[in-house]
Formats: sequence, structure tokens, C-alpha cells
Amino acid sequence: MPDDETLLEAEFDPRVRTYWLLNGTIVFVASIVGIVLLPLWYWLGWYFSSRYLRRLKCTLTERTLQVSKGVLNRVEKTIPLDKITDLGYFQGPVMRYLGIDGLTVETAGQSSSEGALVKLHGVARRARLSRCGSAPTGRDGQALQAGQGGLPDCGRSSRARAAAGHDGCSAPG
Repeated sequence: MPDDETLLEAEFDPRVRTYWLLNGTIVFVASIVGIVLLPLWYWLGWYFSSRYLRRLKCTLTERTLQVSKGVLNRVEKTIPLDKITDLGYFQGPVMRYLGIDGLTVETAGQSSSEGALVKLHGVARRARLSRCGSAPTGRDGQALQAGQGGLPDCGRSSRARAAAGHDGCSAPG
């Protein structure tokens, strides 16, 4: 099978390293022994979070979402777009303070006890994803037109989108 055309490469906010370091710091401070190890955590945490961020890749093609990540344990996942049932953004208090977002991808046939199939922290976004059938909007609240943003209309191939015309169901990037 020939390679699918790459539609979009995700960008990850470098501030996500700070988020990972703060989460580790909170855990270390919560434990008495961890306070002693805190200086070592900052050095190792910065090193490994930088390497992890360099290896973190998320690519959208006409048919799949491809995710690769990891430093010691590398993980590569290819998710067919027609199996994706839910895309969600999440943002906890620390993430909100730092101005970063997370993205979850859930698929059909996945066990609910697993949580999200893919969970990515620090995804840079220019506009919010919206549900199919509703008009997608950007950060300013303005409705986006078909083809704006970069993600395909409802995961269909460009040939299928051209044959069917636009159905008002594009997700901005």
C-alpha cells in the first residue's frame, strides 16, 4: 500500500517540559525522601523531558493518525481515522496556568477501563475541534469555512470529500 499523503504534523508546545517537571516536583515534595532527590530530579527530568519532546510525533494522513513517542520505551501507534470515536481536549489547573492543552483519542472497540488510546500533552492548537454536524469555530468564536485549519472533513479521503462535496463537518487544526 502506498504511503498516504501527510495532511498535518502536530506541533508540541515546549512549555510541556515545564509541566512535566512541575508534576514530578509535586510528587517529590509530597514525599519526605523526594525532597532530598529534588536537585537530581531537575537535572534528569529536564534531560529526559527534552528527549521525550524531540521524539514525540503525531502525523495525520488521509487515512490514519500516527503517533510515536518515548525515550526508553518507544511506542508507535497507527490509528485508522474511521475507528476514531472521540477526540477531546483536556486541561488541568497546572496546564491552564502554563497555557498548554492535551489531546485524547478514543477508538471503537476499546475497553473503557483503558481510558484514552492515545493521550498527548502539550499539543499546540490554533482552534478548537468541534463535533461533526456543527459549525467549527476558532478561538475568536468566528465560524470556520470548509478546508480551513488542515484536518480532513470527518476523516474521509480527499477523493471522497470531492465526490460528496463539503458537508459542513471539518475540524480545524
